[in-house]
Amino acid sequence: MKREAIQTDDAPQAIGTYSQAVRAGSTVYLSGQIPLRPESGELETSSIRVQIVQVFENLAAVARAAGGGLQQFVKLNVYLTDLANFPVVNEVMADYFRKPYPARAAVGVADLPKGASVEMDAIMVLEDQ
Repeated sequence: MKREAIQTDDAPQAIGTYSQAVRAGSTVYLSGQIPLRPESGELETSSIRVQIVQVFENLAAVARAAGGGLQQFVKLNVYLTDLANFPVVNEVMADYFRKPYPARAAVGVADLPKGASVEMDAIMVLEDQ
């Protein structure tokens, strides 16, 4: 199966040895996104709501570069340094997704890259081409 790396300047550049996403057939595996502003590479540090919005915007940009969008997400993983912020994830997610919602996991973690409070990764399935 052919694999294709996905890259866009509309999302933060990879800060390691990984791709923003990889397409394998009709499935796209999106790497974790933290609330980095793509234009500056700086971490969004205002409210947790604004940070979560930035993460969804970053994921949406990578999804668009792969030829899809958030509605093609089938799996979403959410990592939070404080699980008390999970209700905010649900509130913001309602602005970005409609039914059927992707399957989801939420994990409390001790630390995230660059001191972020939230990170998300996803799996997206594109329509057969």
